[in-house]
Amino acid sequence: MIFKKTIYQPQDTTRAQSLAGRKLASFAQRAVSLFIDFWAAGFSFVLLALLVIFLSKWTGLFTLDPDLDIDFTFFENWYSVAWLVIYFTLTVYLTNGKTVGKMICRIRVVSLVHRRVNLWHAFERAIGYGASTLEFGFGFLQYFIRKDRRTIHDRIAETIVVAEPARKKKEKKKKKTERV
Repeated sequence: MIFKKTIYQPQDTTRAQSLAGRKLASFAQRAVSLFIDFWAAGFSFVLLALLVIFLSKWTGLFTLDPDLDIDFTFFENWYSVAWLVIYFTLTVYLTNGKTVGKMICRIRVVSLVHRRVNLWHAFERAIGYGASTLEFGFGFLQYFIRKDRRTIHDRIAETIVVAEPARKKKEKKKKKTERV
């Protein structure tokens, strides 16, 4: 069944053993998270472009050609693909596995070999998205085939995606009473 809850069953390393029993993120959570992250990457790309334009006019260090044509279409130019790799690498690394979409969907990328996701694994994972999209997205569909629910980019970067435990209502009430 597609909606059957699964838990991670580690096979090797001590770190992987410490993750035994963690609830894995559902395919829907991962798909929605990726969709949100593409929008966040696009928005941040536009902000960065506007910042460069503002700084160039304000400082006068360099001038932009008035006939310059910048396309804001992803995957049709090298700089948009490079920005996606930079976005996914830095957000996964700096937030220890939580991109904007993953925060909203309450999931997290977790390394199978280190206590926190390092820069190299974050980069491998970002590049691995390209491998997952090859052959009509078969790398993403491996979520349904593999027992451990790891896609191509998960296996390249030695990561899994886990669901974050929900905060308990008692903890929320306790924090509210402490504030008062």
